[in-house]
Amino acid sequence: MNPNNPLPTPNQSVDDPEATIGAAASALNSRIAGPSLDGPAQELIDAGFAWEIADAPLLHHGLNLADLGHVLDLSNRGIIPDDAAADLLGELLIAHQTDAADFPYDAAFGEPYNSRERLFAERLGNTAGWLHAGRPRREAARVALRILLRDQTAHLIIEAAKFAGVASSVAADHRHVLMPDQTYLQQAQPSTFGHYLLAFVPPALRDGNRLLAALDQVNLSPGGAGCVNGSRLLDDRMTIAKLLGFTDIIDHTRDAMWQTDTFIDLLATSTSLISNQSKLAEDLEIWASQEFDYVDLAGPYTRASVLMPQKRNPYALTIVRGAGGVLIGRLTGFLAVVKTPSARSDNLIFAYGEIPRALELATKISALMSGVIRTLTVNADRMAEELRGGFSQATDLAEFIMLSTGIDYRSAYQVVGQTVRRASKAKLRGLDITPAMIDEASMEIYGRPLGIDANQLAAILDPKSIVDTRTAAGGAAPSVVEDMAVRYRVQASDMGRLAEGRLEGYADAEVRLIAQARDLIDRVAS
Repeated sequence: MNPNNPLPTPNQSVDDPEATIGAAASALNSRIAGPSLDGPAQELIDAGFAWEIADAPLLHHGLNLADLGHVLDLSNRGIIPDDAAADLLGELLIAHQTDAADFPYDAAFGEPYNSRERLFAERLGNTAGWLHAGRPRREAARVALRILLRDQTAHLIIEAAKFAGVASSVAADHRHVLMPDQTYLQQAQPSTFGHYLLAFVPPALRDGNRLLAALDQVNLSPGGAGCVNGSRLLDDRMTIAKLLGFTDIIDHTRDAMWQTDTFIDLLATSTSLISNQSKLAEDLEIWASQEFDYVDLAGPYTRASVLMPQKRNPYALTIVRGAGGVLIGRLTGFLAVVKTPSARSDNLIFAYGEIPRALELATKISALMSGVIRTLTVNADRMAEELRGGFSQATDLAEFIMLSTGIDYRSAYQVVGQTVRRASKAKLRGLDITPAMIDEASMEIYGRPLGIDANQLAAILDPKSIVDTRTAAGGAAPSVVEDMAVRYRVQASDMGRLAEGRLEGYADAEVRLIAQARDLIDRVAS
C-alpha cells in the first residue's frame, strides 16, 4: 500500500479493515452520519422548535386523522400485527378526542410529531414504532396541513359567496338611488349606488371560483410519498387517499412532499378577495365622513371615542383595511421563504401556521364585510344633492353636441369644458347650463353658435335620464343592475353550495375513518 495514499488499490489486500476504513474516512474528510446523541441546544428549542410547536394546535386534528389512516393502511396490507394496530388505534382515538390545548406538545422534544411519538412510546413501548413504517414525520405534517386547509378553504368560499350574495341584494335594493360616481375621488358621471356597489361582486365571484380550483389542488393526497421517493411498503397510494377523503393523489412523490405553488395560490387568492373588500371599505370610510355623509354604518359595526363624545368611528372598515395589509404581508413573507432551493424544511415549516392563520383571517374579514353591507344605511337624498350640484352630465352633453350638430367630439369636448369652467366660476350647476352659455363657448372655440334646443338640453342635463340610457350590458340603468344582481346571486348561491358539499364530504370521510378504526379494535378484542 502506498504510504502517501491510504486507500488500497483494487488488487491490494487489506490486513486491517477497520484501520483502512478509518483512514479512508479521514482522507475523504467524511462527516459523521446518523442522529446526534446530544440533546438540542436551548437556543434551537427557543428559536426553532418552539415556532413549530406553536402551530401544533392548528395541525392537531389533521395529525390524528393522518396517523389513524396510516395505521389502517398498514393493517390492511398485513404489515402491522393486528394487536399492535389495535393498541395504536386506541391511543390515536384518545388523542383525537383530546383538545390540542390538553395534549402534551413540548418544544423540548422538537416539532409536534416528536411530542406525539414520545407520548405514544411512553404508553405503548415499541408498539408505537410501527407508526413510522413507510412514512417520515414530514409526510404526516403535510397530510395534516392539507386536511386543515381544505376545510378552511371551503369555509372561505362560503363567506365569499355570502358577501357576493349580500352585496348583490343591497345593490338591487338601491338600483334607483342616484349618485355621482367618482374616479380619483372626483365626480365623473351620473350613476346609482346600486351600480357602484355591484361592481365589487364579480371580483368576489372570480376569487371564489379561483378558491374552488385551489381547493381541488389542496384536496390531493401526499400520503405514501415518503421523503422524496415513496416506500416499498406502500405500493398503492390511493388507499390512504381514500381513507382520508382526498379525491386523488399528488402524482410525483417529490412534488407531493415539497410543492409550494398550491399554497401560494391560496394565499394570493385570499389576499385578492380581501383587497377587493378593502377597496370598498376605504370608499365607505370616506363616504361615512361628515363631509360626504353618503352612508352610515350600523351601530354594532362602529366604535365610540373615549375622549370625544360626538364621534362614531367606522371601526369595522378599519379592521377590513388593516387585514388587507396583513394578508399582503403574509403572502410576501411566504414568497420570500419558498424561493429557497427545493426539498428544504424551511419551505413549509413556516407555512403550517402562516397559511391557516391567513385563511382564518380572510374568512372572518369577509364575514365582517358582509355584515357591514347588509346593515348599511345609504343617504339617498345627500347623494342626489351632490349629484345635482355638480357637472357629472358633461360627458353626455359633449356626446349630444357631437351627435346633434355634427362637430367632432374633441371640439364638442372643448366647448363643454369652456362652458363648465364659466358656470363653475359663476357658482352655477350643470343643471343651470343654457343654450346661450354653450353658444358663447362655441363662438370662441369653433367660430359659430351651435343652436341647441332648450328642451332637448334640459333632458340631456337630467341625471336620471342619463342613467336610464345606460341599458348596454353592465350599465347603470336600474333594469340592467337588477338583472346583473339576480345572476350574481345565483352564481354566489351555487358557489356556496359547492363548498358546503365539499365540507360534508370531508366530514363523512372522517366518520368512516373513525368507524374503521373502532371496528378493527373491536375485532381484535373479540
